[in-house]
Amino acid sequence: MSTKIKESDFTFLFVDHRHCKVTYQSPKTGKKWTKTINDVSLIEMIKNNGSPKRKDLEILKFIL
Repeated sequence: MSTKIKESDFTFLFVDHRHCKVTYQSPKTGKKWTKTINDVSLIEMIKNNGSPKRKDLEILKFIL
């Protein structure tokens, strides 16, 4: 059974107005992946939305 991805699995640290350091932590294994992302529109769709789309979360996870 797979665990659904949630916004709380991600940590966002804004570096400047065009970059954001994103960390994803797997709820199953506890393993972490971190990358600096320059696609601010994707970050805003997830961060500023009360309930982000699962598709957007999966895209961000794939990028990491």
